[in-house]
Amino acid sequence: MTTTSDRPLRIVVAKPGLDGHDRGAKVVARALRDAGMEVIYTGLHQTPEQIVEAAIQEDADAVGLSVLSGAHMTLFAKVTALLKDRDAQDIVVFGGGIIPEEDIPQLAELGVATVFTPGATTGEIVGWVRAHVGVA
Repeated sequence: MTTTSDRPLRIVVAKPGLDGHDRGAKVVARALRDAGMEVIYTGLHQTPEQIVEAAIQEDADAVGLSVLSGAHMTLFAKVTALLKDRDAQDIVVFGGGIIPEEDIPQLAELGVATVFTPGATTGEIVGWVRAHVGVA
């Protein structure tokens, strides 16, 4: 998948907070990579500041956050606020994990483009990224 500048989409996949379960994030990162995107996986236990810095340094088109710890409201809010503070709100934020359906509208208000809950397929995620990231 390429953007209008003819380079592959660049996606930062991150595991914010203390959650140590990264299998899903790694599966998504691999699916995006296999679909032709450049993927930067930041690893476990990243702070929102580290994630935003990586996204800016890597000239990312999007940040995918995986949260299973229950701290999604705080972590997503901090990442989107920091992107805004750094004048980088053009970087699309999406996420996945154990996130209650009732929290998704609030996350959207914070600037999270979409949230994939358990059961979402890698095909759905890749398709969404292709359709919604890098299309200016």
